[in-house]
Amino acid sequence: MAEAFVGLMSGTSLDGVDAVLAVAGDGGALQGAGHVHQPFEPALRGELLALNRSGADELHRAALATNALMRSYAGAVQALLAAAGRRAADVRAIGAHGQTVRHRPGGFDGTGYTLQLMNGALLAELTGIAVACDFRSRDVAAGGQGAPLVPAFHAACFGQAGQAQSVLNVGGIANLTLLDGAGGVIGFDCGPGNVLMDAWTQQQQGQPFDAGGAWAAQGLVHPGLLAELLREPFLALPPPKSTGRDLFTPDWLQPRLAAVGGPLAAVDVMATLAEFTAMAAVQALRRHAPASGRLVVCGGGAFNAHLMGRLAALSGLPVVSSAPLGVPPDQVEALAFAWLARARVQGEPGNVPAVTGAAGPRVLGALYAA
Repeated sequence: MAEAFVGLMSGTSLDGVDAVLAVAGDGGALQGAGHVHQPFEPALRGELLALNRSGADELHRAALATNALMRSYAGAVQALLAAAGRRAADVRAIGAHGQTVRHRPGGFDGTGYTLQLMNGALLAELTGIAVACDFRSRDVAAGGQGAPLVPAFHAACFGQAGQAQSVLNVGGIANLTLLDGAGGVIGFDCGPGNVLMDAWTQQQQGQPFDAGGAWAAQGLVHPGLLAELLREPFLALPPPKSTGRDLFTPDWLQPRLAAVGGPLAAVDVMATLAEFTAMAAVQALRRHAPASGRLVVCGGGAFNAHLMGRLAALSGLPVVSSAPLGVPPDQVEALAFAWLARARVQGEPGNVPAVTGAAGPRVLGALYAA
């Protein structure tokens, strides 16, 4: 039986856990062999969201939220194995990202930090499977951003010799991977993904997200607000760079809404946020990879038909979901962490210094035995 790994991902969208079973196929590449998604319980989602900001007794709350998160992870692993007809003993290791609650690499003392709620020891106990986790901190220790980590996997999964292309992952935050067709890889966070659109939809409509971008498609882009959003200094920073909910919060949006003056229709704000997400990615693409022949989109944003249309219109490129290329958009990041778990088990570097800015290649992650 082919060697198997499990990848777990719960990202900045905070919608739940994606678990992917990955097996080594021909040539050793990991291929998806099963997937489950389990939404977070509302109480856990609320606490994880709250822990993105300072608050009372947050160390205690974070420890208990981490334990609850590990139980959620373990439940997803058990459901995945049951659906795939596999046993825990069939899996070499789980690769788990944990839940990012702070991301400030390079700040304060020159090293900064990145914090993910994760308890590899507890997850190993609950599943009976070895766990690889804490992937970001070694890269940060080596002077890097610790993020994004998926470009190396994007290169392995989607790269084609002689074809310059880009991969845009639209989760809560959007990150862009640029593949030059000759083995060169760069990547960076390019702006908000779904985080602002989701927050506005929740605030205005009581829904977790704008399904298919249907609401945004009904509105008109407000040029003044779009210009205010595009003035965000992060967008103009050169890579390597990364960001998260530390920057793109609902509080980030409010002064920019106030700056344009006068009340705006909620639907027009939504249309403008979608345009901002698309425009930030396309501007980064033009600036850093003008030779790209196509744009591959993964993450939850690939299911937003309105956003996909705006990316195509603004970039002038063929814009395709990762699904026709063999990896469903909602499985790419989890599969990437299965790939990182295999790299950790085999003692191979998992970072790309040109992406993160680290001093060199590093073996990433801590490994907790089964």
